[in-house]
Amino acid sequence: MALAGKYDAKSVEEKWYNYWMENNYFHSEVDEREAYTIVIPPPNVTGVLHMGHMLNNTIQDVLIRRARLKGYNACWVPGTDHASIATEAKVVAKLKEQGINKNDLTREEFLEHAWEWTHKHGGIILEQLKKLGASCDWERTAFTMDDNLSQSVIKVFVDLFNKGLIYRGYRMVNWDPEAKTTLSDEEVIYEEKQGNLYYLNYKIEGSDDVLTIATTRPETIMGDTAICINPNDERFTHLKGKKAIVPIANRTIPIIEDEYVDMEFGTGCLKVTPAHDQNDKVLGDKHSLEVIDIFNDDATLNSFGLHYEGKDRFVVRKEIVKELEQLGVLEKVETHLNKVGTSERTKAVIEPKLSDQWFLKMEGLAKPALDAVLNKDVNLVPEKFINTYRHWMENVRDWNISRQLWWGHQIPAYFYGYGKEDFVVAETKQEALVLAKEKTGNTGLTEDDLQQDPDALDTWFSSWLWPMSVFNGILEPENEEINYYYPTNDLVTGPDIIFFWVARMIVAGYHYKEQKPFSNVYFTGIVRDKQRRKMSKQLGNSPDALKLIDEYGADGVRVGLLLSAPAGNDLMFDEDLCDQGRKSFVNKIYSSFNLVSGWEVDSSIEQPEASKVAIQWYKSKFQKALVELEDAYTKYRISDALMITYKLIRDDFSSWLLEMVKPAYQSPIDAKTYKEIIEIFEDNLKISHPFVPFISEEIWQQIADRTKEEALIVSSWPIITSVDEELIAAFDFASDVISGIRTIRKEKNISFKETIELSVLNSENSTKTFDSVISKLGNIEALSYVDAKVDGALSFRVKSNEYFIPISGAVNVEDEIKKLTEELAYTEGFLKSVQKKLQNERFVNNAPEKVIANERKKEADAEAKIATLKASLSGLQ
Repeated sequence: MALAGKYDAKSVEEKWYNYWMENNYFHSEVDEREAYTIVIPPPNVTGVLHMGHMLNNTIQDVLIRRARLKGYNACWVPGTDHASIATEAKVVAKLKEQGINKNDLTREEFLEHAWEWTHKHGGIILEQLKKLGASCDWERTAFTMDDNLSQSVIKVFVDLFNKGLIYRGYRMVNWDPEAKTTLSDEEVIYEEKQGNLYYLNYKIEGSDDVLTIATTRPETIMGDTAICINPNDERFTHLKGKKAIVPIANRTIPIIEDEYVDMEFGTGCLKVTPAHDQNDKVLGDKHSLEVIDIFNDDATLNSFGLHYEGKDRFVVRKEIVKELEQLGVLEKVETHLNKVGTSERTKAVIEPKLSDQWFLKMEGLAKPALDAVLNKDVNLVPEKFINTYRHWMENVRDWNISRQLWWGHQIPAYFYGYGKEDFVVAETKQEALVLAKEKTGNTGLTEDDLQQDPDALDTWFSSWLWPMSVFNGILEPENEEINYYYPTNDLVTGPDIIFFWVARMIVAGYHYKEQKPFSNVYFTGIVRDKQRRKMSKQLGNSPDALKLIDEYGADGVRVGLLLSAPAGNDLMFDEDLCDQGRKSFVNKIYSSFNLVSGWEVDSSIEQPEASKVAIQWYKSKFQKALVELEDAYTKYRISDALMITYKLIRDDFSSWLLEMVKPAYQSPIDAKTYKEIIEIFEDNLKISHPFVPFISEEIWQQIADRTKEEALIVSSWPIITSVDEELIAAFDFASDVISGIRTIRKEKNISFKETIELSVLNSENSTKTFDSVISKLGNIEALSYVDAKVDGALSFRVKSNEYFIPISGAVNVEDEIKKLTEELAYTEGFLKSVQKKLQNERFVNNAPEKVIANERKKEADAEAKIATLKASLSGLQ
């Protein structure tokens, strides 16, 4: 059963993924077992695999594969999100390349193109996830525009409207002029940018007086409908009740008074543009001001912009400043740091805009979802995100759920007239007609008289139902699957969508199921490069995910990603980590099996004492690792779980255990040891499988002919029994002895093939349990215990024990004494310098604790080395 040649990750990964798929191991059906469920954070339907996806989905796969091994009915539901803004933008761009303008198409025609795009590009990322080894239940793949998921969204909208929680309002919204749609507050990113403060002189009607106003947006003056002063500002008492003239527009506007105006900012006067600023809108409503919207949907100026009509707002800003300067209106310009809102999706600068939109009242809905996290019914990992979550939920605003897009779920509101309230909300047009007739009393209405709202719902309004809708829990609230798989167990996602998605899913879960949607939320960090920069296409610092898999193998990449991925902390990704994963872990497992499978087995040989005690030690070490793994997984410390597994297999198993049991060159191994080593190897493969599924399944299947039911992916996680801490401690001591022997052999050029004697002055009263192992790995011909130091021998210490090795002819005693004397003098000098530093009160009182601890360690190490050197000299003289 020996493996041949170099490990070929590509062929192995393809072979076993196909095998898993053919045997339906990823699929879950309701049965008598306890369910373990994860729903994938649905990536954009047009997305491709990037480093963030790689990290997120590797963690999910680790959790789901372990749950499968632990005997749970593991169900990982994959799927994609229709991503209204992103997808529509791509379709519009594609049409533009073909010389087609979206505005020349009907909604139905545009949607044909959108579906064509989706069928062609959609789901590519899910296929790419298979290369990573993602063991999703592909039969359950969902898409937020699937019929049942779409019906779920519409049903929820109608239900919330009927409960009075959804309403239509004329509000100031965040307008994305590039996507030409409104955005919710959470989709706006505020960035500090260097801008200017422009001081403009407004003439006072009927006089030569002027009033100076500071503004960051001179291009909006054509929308001014008032100037506001603070009634307590004595500087402007003479202006009360008067009017001002808007420059360029030459319109007369009132001067109003309101304590809202900050007397300290700018000149203490405020120009009021109700159509283009949230606070100005509040003032406008309070003082019944005219509202003049000067922008088109693409942020070019409309006819109110006079001779600037059709020009972009930022172009107008430059040009209008020149005109104001020529007119003598511009008094001065100052630099000014300003917070500017940009679209999370398109990066366009947001334009405040008054618009009729649909909103969901969030305050009442948020309370159970807030309590769930504060009471730890839903655990956020790491806990630092609880405060972030609480702050948002305690200050939550109504959710603007309508978008001026065609791609998405069309709002189920039907208008039968032109009045603000001339609409009904229903799941179908037929139901809407019945409601419209009831509301109007007009029995002659037909479906042709109804016009459905052209807007689509915010994409997040579908994905907030995801843990329920993928199990059809909205349309059939008591179906078998929703009752079995819901609530789900773990959600793995990024903290950047804690408001967009996580909080809203918790809200929806408590509202519709009176249950949490998941028990734990594991927030991954952001993948950054070695310079701590976020990986992005723009910076060109993000490696091609699929090329990494191609070069290092999926197992190597998985290990590389998780080596530095603590929960909630950013991952400093370095491609070398993937190489380390491949060489130090994947290849180590492979070469270890090559070694073991090459041994000849002889059932007539008795088990050596060294092998017997070595196996006892490793089994205890394995049990200790199992306990540590349970703790790490429970706390979602996935990188710690990997390191426990990595060190156990690479160091304890491959570097120590196999050396301890390895038969002599060209000699057979006893059957008992071989059988136990194979059993140990199988347990190692089980705990490594979540991290390196491909190499582990490959070796598992090489060990024996397995039936379909015996595949590693559906085997059983090892059971925790007991840990012999004394045995583990005894080996730690013995390993130091072996290292000491090897060091002397290397330094004194004593061949490792040459047998030597070892005498022990056992001051430490250490156990003799591992003497047979020390003898084997140190190639000791005779190991004896003595009552006094051995003269004429090289020596080393482990704690207070001294170990003596008689000098072979290859060692020149005089040269050795000279070398040791020089080393002793140097070490004593070094110790004095360290002790001098530690005796300096100023240093001890002022140096950081870490520095002091480091100096004390240097002192202890030097003292131990001096004792060893003196013992060695004593033995030689």
